Parts: sequence; structure tokens; C-alpha cells
Amino acid sequence: MSGRARDLEGRIVLVCDDEQRIIQFVRVNFEGHGASVLEANDGETCLELVREQLPDLVVLDVQMPSIDGFETLRRLRQISEVPVIMLTVQADEADRIRGLDLGADDYMAKPFSPAELISRACAVLRRVKTPRGSPSRLVRIDDDLQIDFGSREAVVRGQRVKLRPTEWRLLYHLVRNAGWLQTHDAILSRVWGPEYVGQDNYVRLYVTYLRGKIESEPSNPRYILTERGMGYRFLDFEGKHDVPGSEVSG
Repeated sequence: MSGRARDLEGRIVLVCDDEQRIIQFVRVNFEGHGASVLEANDGETCLELVREQLPDLVVLDVQMPSIDGFETLRRLRQISEVPVIMLTVQADEADRIRGLDLGADDYMAKPFSPAELISRACAVLRRVKTPRGSPSRLVRIDDDLQIDFGSREAVVRGQRVKLRPTEWRLLYHLVRNAGWLQTHDAILSRVWGPEYVGQDNYVRLYVTYLRGKIESEPSNPRYILTERGMGYRFLDFEGKHDVPGSEVSG
């Protein structure tokens, strides 16, 4: 069995699209990799199925009747953290950023190849995978910032800050390599997967999210430093050797 098949074997995938031919196209490809597929033709049905069936992944179209994909995603995030891949005929940056801001885990423009969809679905599922039994380990960066590697949270000026799965993986990778330049492609390969190399916009967007959560002045960061034209470097700190080495595997 291939790595991809293992990632999808036994998973429940909910496909929400008002075009039945798209649903069938996606269904055939996911079922061919061992997943079970649920169908929804509108946002309301999608939300009902998320509540009732607890899918492992949602593939959500943007342009739908009644409530569109963006509004569906906004409501979905009020009840669930299930990973979501958005599909749209619009490929512009503004739509992609809007979807990611609302909590989407990835964004694909139609038409798309089945191989790319399966590859990205597997990458998303790997990113949100949480290892069991992770020990609580609090690493001090400085007086204002600590990172809890057990709960996958940042402690910012004494307050615990929840991080989305991709934000956590990005922070972990930067902190574990504190003091060293991490190029855009190195970050993409390690955090998102090799399928994403070359898509620097993902890194820039999620660095912005992270800075907004951990920096006191996101426009003048002290932790996540930009190496212009190359990538990012996390502040070198005294306790970096205490960072665990297996919290984000998988």
C-alpha cells in the first residue's frame, strides 16, 4: 500500500459542491485510495453532515446557492476544526487569502488534477495529525514568550494562545532551527509538504498570522525575523537545545 493510500485509508471525506459531476469526480478518486465519501450539494447540508458524521476532511466549493463556501466555512469553524480544502474557479490572491483567513487549510482552483487533489489532501491530513501522548514541555524563549510542546500552544505574556495546526507546525520548525535561516522552499517542504515548494505566499501569510499571535508589535517583530528575498529566521535563544525533536512528526 502506498503512503498516500495509508493517509486516506478509512478516512471520511465530505465533498460539498453544487455540481454533481464534480462530486462524482472527487468521489471516485478518494474512494480509489480507501476513503469513504459523503456528499452535500449546499452549505446547510454540509454543516449538518459535519455535526452528525464527524468527517476527517471537507472539500468545499466556494460558489454555491443559498450560502456560499466562505459563509459555510465561517459557520463550520464555529463548530469544528475539521481540515478544509476549498475549491473555486477563482484563482486570485484575494479569494485565496480570504479562505485561509476564515480557517481553510488549503485552496485549489478549478480545474484541478485528481493526483494534485489527493496529494494535497494527504498533506493536509498529515499536518493536522496530533501525536498521542506528547509530554508537556514548556520552553522559555524570553520573559514574554514560552512555548508548550505538550499542548501545542504559545504562552504570550502569561496568556495561552491557541494555534491552528499549520501555525503550530510553522512555529515548531522555526523554533527548532532558531538562529538559522530557513528558506521559503525549506519551510514549505517541511511544514506543508514537497507538493507546495515554490508557493511562497503560504509562508508569508502564515508568518503574518503567527506574528499577530506572538509578537507585541507584528510590524516590528522580535521573534520571527525576515531575511529579505530568502526566508525567515527565529530569534536565537538560550534554551533552544531544550526543544523536543519529535513533536511534529508524521
